[in-house]
Amino acid sequence: MHTDSINLDGFKLAQSRINGMVRETPLIKSQPLKRDLTPQGSLSLKLENLQPTGSFKVRGALNTLHTLTKEQKNKGLITASGGNHGLAVAYAAFLAEVPALIYLPTSTSPEKLKKLQSWGAKTCTLGDVWDEANKGALAEAKASNMTYIHPFAEPNVIYGQGTISLEILEMNPDIDVLLVAIGGGGLIAGVAAAAKLIKPEIKIIGIEPIGAPTHHASREAGELVTLSTVDTKAGTLAPKRSEELNYDLIQKYVDDIVLVSDSAMQDAAQWLWFELGIAAELSGAAGIAALSNELISLKAGTNVCSIVCGGGTDGISNAI
Repeated sequence: MHTDSINLDGFKLAQSRINGMVRETPLIKSQPLKRDLTPQGSLSLKLENLQPTGSFKVRGALNTLHTLTKEQKNKGLITASGGNHGLAVAYAAFLAEVPALIYLPTSTSPEKLKKLQSWGAKTCTLGDVWDEANKGALAEAKASNMTYIHPFAEPNVIYGQGTISLEILEMNPDIDVLLVAIGGGGLIAGVAAAAKLIKPEIKIIGIEPIGAPTHHASREAGELVTLSTVDTKAGTLAPKRSEELNYDLIQKYVDDIVLVSDSAMQDAAQWLWFELGIAAELSGAAGIAALSNELISLKAGTNVCSIVCGGGTDGISNAI
């Protein structure tokens, strides 16, 4: 699928499909108690951690669900996930009253497994990383004829995730820079494309873990690469390889990609909790980690928005 086929009408259609099924999450202006990360400008936070499933992933899953035939739904939904996409597909299947089977790495937290199962999804843990779990999901989908939903390389998933940009720029058209965490690249592909199609001058900065620089390494190589290993506690940001569609969209629409350490994301998650009362997982704190470590050059007066893409207790556990 060529990047030119991803268009603004597709994002608007996705928005109309999922309207009323997902939350139009708040865009809040940061008013920190102690440390101001953008003293020469402003910092807004898009709180996707407040979605019913705890992350933005519900947007893409529900948009994709709307495109499936009754026969495809009734076959049951299957996917592989670092956790959040699985929760979104399980939620979509619960609403549609169809079966769901979610493959996950063995490192998936017991809390996420319990939540998946509470929505009626069956779970299977396989392998150390998402890529290994995904191989199992694809094999099972072929064997059982279930409907597979890719977590980041499905166009309808990308369209769903991009509806975040429509909301952000409707709420505040003056946003100059968007900070977006990168795992497989579905979120940033959708957010970047939608934002640039609305406001071409906006800057999109992606953030990856130092231990899982999938798209950073691909950008440096000039082609999509497969990492030999990944080493990060941010399990939702840890595929060894993305897909061509995501790579092409990121090359076209994303201005820069920076790398942050796990400890920086941990500190950022604690900053979000202590300063603003926001409970984020490591991925949701990636943008703040980049800001606090001064990895992004900002002019005076710049209006920055960081997407808190997922909720969790990473910033709370060490605070108690």
